[in-house]
Amino acid sequence: MGGIGSAALESLRGALRGQVLAPGDPGYDEARVIYNAMIDRRPAAIAGCVDVADVRTVISFAQDTGVDLAVRGGGHSGPGLCVADGALTLDLAPMRWADVSPRTSTVRVGGGSLLGDLDHAAHTFGLATPAGIVSTTGVGGLTLGGGHGHLTRRYGLTIDNLLSADVVLADGTFVTASEEEHPDLFWALRGGGGNFGVVTSFTFRLHPVDTVGVALTVWPVDRTREVLQWYREFLPSAPTELTGFYALLAVPPGPPFPEAIHGRKMCGVVWCYTGDLAGDRLEKVLTVVNAPGPPAFHFTAPMPYPALQSLFDDLMPTGLQWYWRGDFFDAVCDDAIAVHEKYGQNLPTGLSTMHLYPVDGAAHRVAADETAWAYRNAMWSGVIAGIDPDPANADLVRQWCVDYWTDLHPYSMGGAYINFLGEEESADRVRGTYRDHFDRLAAVKRTYDPGNFFHANQNIPPAAP
Repeated sequence: MGGIGSAALESLRGALRGQVLAPGDPGYDEARVIYNAMIDRRPAAIAGCVDVADVRTVISFAQDTGVDLAVRGGGHSGPGLCVADGALTLDLAPMRWADVSPRTSTVRVGGGSLLGDLDHAAHTFGLATPAGIVSTTGVGGLTLGGGHGHLTRRYGLTIDNLLSADVVLADGTFVTASEEEHPDLFWALRGGGGNFGVVTSFTFRLHPVDTVGVALTVWPVDRTREVLQWYREFLPSAPTELTGFYALLAVPPGPPFPEAIHGRKMCGVVWCYTGDLAGDRLEKVLTVVNAPGPPAFHFTAPMPYPALQSLFDDLMPTGLQWYWRGDFFDAVCDDAIAVHEKYGQNLPTGLSTMHLYPVDGAAHRVAADETAWAYRNAMWSGVIAGIDPDPANADLVRQWCVDYWTDLHPYSMGGAYINFLGEEESADRVRGTYRDHFDRLAAVKRTYDPGNFFHANQNIPPAAP
């Protein structure tokens, strides 16, 4: 039971409405599993919290016993920061709910909710907010890191649509952070990660998004240079109703892709269009895909927005081996393209990939110091992900990712989307990701968590008094 004695554990069980699981308990091994199967850690206990009272009780217990605390929302942390050997995991998974107010076009979401919960609740009213591309991602971790997705060019980052957050602090105090209340904490929560407290609910602004135009376009991987040179010029000049993230991939073996190209290495773009879909408008908007040369495959279809958000769920289920690293880019230079050519032709496994997510458009209309997100001048948020179901290939995908990132990093802006930082990255990488905002974040940390109680994260230590 790690650092928790049996009497203390029973005391915790008696104090919570949620379930507490320890090693040897039925369900413990299932409960400690997270999205990335490369992470195999054994917490001293996993405390499921069904409400704010449970969260406060778990925090108080960890403070009193001195046991380390890790906080788990959706369990999508690439480096597995939501679980730690011998620590207590505060599991927000029971707090999965989303309450939409169509009158105010807002939604309040529980701290353990997944993007699919938010999208489902909002879609019935023809509404949505920018948040990720995989519906099983946790709302909490994605939001606290900044959050980008299919709607970012039109409606901004996830944090640009955050109106308030309910937070339990390290001393057990419950506060609501917004522009009016605790504005310094609200500033820090918008991009500063899980450093400042446990967020039990988020309130977001929603936008009119219902059926969207979806397109998948792929070219043979040996066309990477021509396609990327075209993409880097075209997309930033396109209307914000159109977005598309660039990818290097092996074509998955299933529809809508024809069998003739299954498994082939390709470069491509996943498009989302939120403009008028009347007639053949989508097809006309995307005639531009022929500019770098005819694609090997081009598919278009209208889809409900939640269908786009869950398009990759079956391809990327829980339980795969993952290793990822990221960087921000303000340009895609020819030397960087040469690196993409090299590693795209040498994808180590069928699921390994590289994505460039656009973070321009509406995200650029937010002032640089308005949130903790420090790269408002970035054009793309890039991620390299080595992925495979077989643990025997863990070293293979890890090395490919590290080598790719090492060769590409010199052409980046230096920092990365905090949620794309991988294992074993230095404190300097965290500092570089926050640029000039780091000292201000450290000062907020000193105010709300002076003892660095919340340190199982991409950590920002509190500033010295």
